[in-house]
Parts: sequence; structure tokens; C-alpha cells
Amino acid sequence: MTKLDFNKLVVSQEIFLKRYALRFTADQDDASDLVQDTLLKAVCSWDSLPEDVNVKGWLFTILKNTYINNYKRQVRKNKVFTQSDDISYERLLFSATGNQGESKFILDDLKTALFNLPAEYESPFTMYFKGYKYHEIADQLIIPIGTVKTRIYVARKLLKKSLTSYSVNLTKRLGERLSETN
Repeated sequence: MTKLDFNKLVVSQEIFLKRYALRFTADQDDASDLVQDTLLKAVCSWDSLPEDVNVKGWLFTILKNTYINNYKRQVRKNKVFTQSDDISYERLLFSATGNQGESKFILDDLKTALFNLPAEYESPFTMYFKGYKYHEIADQLIIPIGTVKTRIYVARKLLKKSLTSYSVNLTKRLGERLSETN
């Protein structure tokens, strides 16, 4: 097939391509652009087309693939760039992720505070924290339930006292956030 014959065949399919493009875009101008891109791709690659290929089917496939690629490109572009109205300070504050460095310090301080608890308080508290019920802790440690409850209560108070810096900082941060939103 000569290039002139190929061009005539491709141009004769333009009306059908436009109808097909309208099914994807639902807009006359976008459909015309899609058909134009399709025809350009077809004419540029006519020499690689085998002799026995269905040209109409080949054109429709080019159109569909062009639409899909353009759509994916548009979705990627919209994901990368967001409008500045969507990115407010409050949203960034809660969605930003850290490098977990602060969490490591907090865990180290918690471990230290637990290690510094007297053994009589640390054991029932740790068991309770792991999910044991009061009666299970009492049975395992062979002490009354009332004593278990008291020791867990005292352990909480001691931990709270040794970790006051976190509660002060947390209260301060929450106060700052509330004042910023008002």
C-alpha cells in the first residue's frame, strides 16, 4: 500500500473515529483533539504497519490507547499538584509524618520508668497491660484481688509522676493548636 492510499483510507475513517472518541470524551473539542492525535500517530507509523492488518481496527485501537494514556497522565498530574486551598496548616499538622525519632525517645523513657518501678508494682501492672484480668493476676501472683487493683493504681500514679514532662508538653501543644484554630 502506498502512502497516498494509506492516507486516503485513514482520512475516510475520520468520521467513525470522531463518533468513537465522543463516547470517551463526551465533548466535541476533546473528541476532535483525540482524533487528530490518533491520525497523527497513524500517519507517522504507517511504514511499520503490516500489509494484512485491519486498518480500521488499528485506528480504533490507537484512539483508545491514546485516550487511556492521556487520562492516566492527567490523573498523575492532578495527584502531584494540589491546590493550595487544600493544604492548610491544620491538615498538614495532622497528616505530616515524622521519622519516628521522637517515638523512640518516648519508648525509651517509658521503659526506664517501668524499670524504675518497684517489683511489687511493676509485675501486676505489666501483666494488666498485657491483657490479664485482675483475677488472673491475683491467681498467678498469689495475692488478693484488692491488692492487685491497689498495686496497679499505685503503678499508674508512679508512672504518671515520672512521665510528667510528656503530659506538660502534650497539654501545651494541644493548647497551641486550639488557640491557632480560633
